Amino acid sequence: MASNFRIFVHRNSQSLHLKLLGDFDGSSAHQLLNILKRNSNGIERVFIHTDCLRNIHPFGQDVFRNNLDIRKGQTVPFLFTGEYASQLAPEKNSLVSILS
Repeated sequence: MASNFRIFVHRNSQSLHLKLLGDFDGSSAHQLLNILKRNSNGIERVFIHTDCLRNIHPFGQDVFRNNLDIRKGQTVPFLFTGEYASQLAPEKNSLVSILS
């Protein structure tokens, strides 16, 4: 994992907010996926805030996008916000929104 990568987790009502900080690599992607898996019960939407990321490594981007199906059978929308939202959001998914 990138030594400067952190995730701040905040849950309110039925929303999960994940604020990503630092460099996003393959290990960071796995950490994010694990947090999604552990914290997604009872959630109606997930916000992934990317404004505090420094760099997104292509491998980390691929690991995250290719494994985002961890929530099989659940139709929870993901909302990506911030400068790097379009780089992390899966390209072809009707349950994903990118907010500026």
